[in-house]
Amino acid sequence: MIQLTDKWGPFLRDQPETGMGYWVVTVTLKDGRRFDRAVVVDSGHLTQIFGRDDIPFLEEDIAAMKVTHDKWNFNESKSKAI
Repeated sequence: MIQLTDKWGPFLRDQPETGMGYWVVTVTLKDGRRFDRAVVVDSGHLTQIFGRDDIPFLEEDIAAMKVTHDKWNFNESKSKAI
């Protein structure tokens, strides 16, 4: 889990939530890598990425976020999309 700075708060507040208190986003890094189905919880934490057990970057590596609402069943295996 990584804590996002206030830089991302206004952007997320202007987007509709994917569910109660969270957004599913695509994260694009400054080096061009992209991570789909990343979950940001309303307290400003990026908590998980679909199909991964880790978050392989830091907040300062993020170039952009796009809310996609491309969710999956968080209670089942990370490999089972809904």
